[in-house]
Amino acid sequence: MTRLMTNLYDSSKCTACRGCFTACKDSNQLPAVFDKSYFGGPGNGTYDSKDGDTDANTYMMIRFNETEDPVDGVRWNFLKWQCMHCMEPACLAVCPKSAYTKLDWGATFHDEDKCIGCQYCTYACPFGIPKYRKHTDTVTKCTLCYERVAEGLTPACARSCAPGAVKFGYRDELLEEARIRVKFLRANGFPRATIYGETELGAGTNKLYILTDTPDKFGLPVNPQVEGNTVFWQDWVQPYAGWLIPLALGGSAVSFVTSRVVANKNEEHGKGGHA
Repeated sequence: MTRLMTNLYDSSKCTACRGCFTACKDSNQLPAVFDKSYFGGPGNGTYDSKDGDTDANTYMMIRFNETEDPVDGVRWNFLKWQCMHCMEPACLAVCPKSAYTKLDWGATFHDEDKCIGCQYCTYACPFGIPKYRKHTDTVTKCTLCYERVAEGLTPACARSCAPGAVKFGYRDELLEEARIRVKFLRANGFPRATIYGETELGAGTNKLYILTDTPDKFGLPVNPQVEGNTVFWQDWVQPYAGWLIPLALGGSAVSFVTSRVVANKNEEHGKGGHA
C-alpha cells in the first residue's frame, strides 16, 4: 500500500510572509486578482492575502484571524487556507461526471476536462473549497501540486516557505512530528495547542495543521460535517439515477394521462347534467 503524503502547516512558525501564496500563483500560472478590500481597505477591513477566501484563480491564501484574550491580549492567528484533500472527499462522492479521483498517495485530484460546472462539489464540501470559474464553466481548487509530486518534487508552497512552517512528506511521519510539536507548545505558553486534520470528518484530512489555539480561533470549523442531503445524494440518488429518472418521467406521464381522463369524465358528466 502506498504511503500517504501531505503538507504539515505549523501556525507557530508562520510569519504570514505570503511566500507560499505567491509560489502557488506562479506554479499554477494563475492571474493576480485585485480587490480594494484587501489589506485593510474599505471593504472587509482585513489583512488577508485575499478577501477571506479562495476563488477560481486563487488556490490557497494566508488568512489573518485577529483574536483577543483577557490574558494574552490581541493576537494574530495566521492560517494557510486551501483544499483539505479529505480522506473521504464529499466532492468525489457527489460529482455526477466522476471528475474527482483520490490519488493513491493522498491528493484529491480534480479533472477539469470532465467537469461540467454543476458546482455540486462546492455545496457538498464542508469547507466550501471548490470555486466556480465562469469563463471555463468549471470549478477549480488546490491540486497539492500533483504534477510536481509525480516528478519527485515538493509542492510549491512547501518549497518556498522560508521559516519552515510548511513541510511536505509522509503523513504518518508528519503526524508524529506534529504530536511532539504540540506537546512542546503546550508546555511553552500555548496550553490549547492542538492538531487539526488527524480525525476531522471521521477519517481525517490529508492536510495537517499544528494550531497554537482552538480551531475556531483560526477560522476553522470545530466539528466539520458533511450535510445530510450530500449523504442522500451519494447513497440513493447517484447509485440509482439510471432508473430513478425514467421512473420519475414515467410517473409524470401517468399523472398527466390520469388527470386528462378525470377531466374528460367530469366534462361528460357536466354535459349530461345540462341535458
